[in-house]
Formats: sequence, structure tokens, C-alpha cells
Amino acid sequence: MHINQDFTGGLAPEDDYFLPEPPPYEWVREGASMWLFEESGEFALPRMGIEAEPWSWENRRTNAGAAFADGRILSSAGLEPMVSTLDASGTPSILGAGPLSFQCLQPFRRWRVAYDGTMAETHVDEQLARQLNTAAQVPVQYDIELEMATPAFVQDTRPEVFFKLGKGEQRDGLSVGLGWRLEQMMRGQGTVTVDGAQREINVVGMRVKRRSIRTDGLFLRGHCWQGAVFPDGSAFGYLAYPVHDDGEQPWNHGFVYVDGKMHAAKAVVIPWLKDFVARGDDVALELESELGITRIEGSTILSTFRLSNPDIWGLNLHQGGAVYRWNGQQAVGMIERSSVSAP
Repeated sequence: MHINQDFTGGLAPEDDYFLPEPPPYEWVREGASMWLFEESGEFALPRMGIEAEPWSWENRRTNAGAAFADGRILSSAGLEPMVSTLDASGTPSILGAGPLSFQCLQPFRRWRVAYDGTMAETHVDEQLARQLNTAAQVPVQYDIELEMATPAFVQDTRPEVFFKLGKGEQRDGLSVGLGWRLEQMMRGQGTVTVDGAQREINVVGMRVKRRSIRTDGLFLRGHCWQGAVFPDGSAFGYLAYPVHDDGEQPWNHGFVYVDGKMHAAKAVVIPWLKDFVARGDDVALELESELGITRIEGSTILSTFRLSNPDIWGLNLHQGGAVYRWNGQQAVGMIERSSVSAP
């Protein structure tokens, strides 16, 4: 890690804490989510998150899950009662709801995530066949401390920036959120207990934090989102939408992080969601930046699916991991894709 490097991405240190009271504007939401993968690729905690929204400030939209190499999947989702944002020192460092909590230990440097509850058990093959039986509930606990591995990659869509974007980017920007959103790669250690068996884990992953007005329904066009950090500290990430039907250019922003420097990037080869397979889907990508074209090979693992789900406007959603290869290195990272085509 570059100890003296600015990891804030241009935000203020206090932006990495949380709002102790509802914001004055009804549709401003504050959210945090994480994607964590055991370094071996045998286990993942894909897309755990909490959304604090003024219309339900005391009951927060929450989801968490676990994925195993054999296709076993655990999941939990719903509205959960909020946990106080204030820690023992009175700092609003906590975003919590029900069994899940995130805590900022040091802005843009150190975080913690913990879960203590139950999750419904299923299998990726059942998800693909749409034959879900989630009656079995499994107790799950984890407590993981995380250290940031890259500076924050900030997508700034505050009004003074948003209205300078092209028409296509503005449309997609409403899904990204009118305000700001950050991604940050990280590494961590902790414990996970499933089926009564506790084990220590070393993880890599990504966190997301947002404070914005967001229109979820505009995801209807589909998207592709990938990111990973490699053993030497290099990393990449991007979020892209398809070109609009009228030819307007979409949201397509990312980064390549090499030798302690962030390089703005755009995805030029994108593995859109077309095939619905549990593992082994080719998700190679290419990013264009001032470095030239960066090609990263990828193959999916630890996948979860929600197909034609009415809760997300009938979209097909793939969330999980991928084994990425770049410059002779290999790393497990995240992937999320959606599509509107029928599986």
C-alpha cells in the first residue's frame, strides 16, 4: 500500500461516515455494499448491502448472501430495523440493519463488516431452473476487518457535473445516482461460521458507498460491472451500459490502477450477459486508458442468479465472482451483469 497516498478520490474524510438523521430531501439515499471473495476462490460473500432511504429510515433495505464452489448458495433479503449510526465515541461510523452492519474504522482506509443471523439455502442450479426452495434456514456469522488497497474511484454525478454530461450518460447517470458513488478495492481477514463450523478467511474484494438520488428502474437496459485487485496491488474496475437505441453514448466509466496511480478508463470489450451458466463463462474485457489497451482475461465462478425477477422489473441478474488474469497474475474479483433478454 502507498501509505501517504490520498485515498479519498477527492471526497472529504467525513463523507466516509454516515448520516445520523434522514436527509432533508425525500429521495436521497445512503447506501453501502461489499463484495468479498476468499483468495482461494472457494467461497464468497457476494453483494451484501444496506440502503438507508428517508421514506423507510428506521427500516432499511438489506441483503446478504454466501456462495460456495460446489454451487451451494445462502441468501437473505428484506427490510430490517436500523442500528444506531453512532459508535462508542459518538462518531456516525456505522450503517447497520438487523443482522448486518458496516463500520468505517478510518475513512477511506479501514472498514469492518459483520453479520449474525440466518440465510435461506438454495443452489445455483435451482436458481437457473427457477425451482427455488428456500425453506431451509442456515445460521451464519462473520466478522471481517478490511484494509483499502486502492484510492476511491468516485463517480461524481452531483448537479454541477451531471448537467455537463451527454444525453445518454445523463439517462444512465440517474441509475448510478444523482450525487456521488465510490468504489474501492480492499483486502481483509476475519472469521466465518456456517453450519456451526468456524474458519478464518483471507479475502479480497470491493466496497461501494453512495449518497445520491437513484432511479433503480432505469437499469432496464442491462449493465456490466467488473473489478478486482491483484497480488502486486494493481487493480481495475468499470461500470458500463449498452449504447442507447437512439445512438446516444452510454455511461461507461472505469479505472486502471498501476504503480500507485489511477488512470481513467473506458471499457471497449464488454462481456454482456448472454449465457446463463453456473461457472466458466468467458468474461474477458478490455479497458482503454492513457496506458493504451489493457486486456484482462476472466472466467466466472461462485455465480448467483435472479432470472426474470419481478422485484427487479423482470431483469435477469447475475452476481458473483470471476478468476481474472492480467500480466502473469491471477486474482478473484467481482462481476455483476443484467440483461432484458429471456433466458
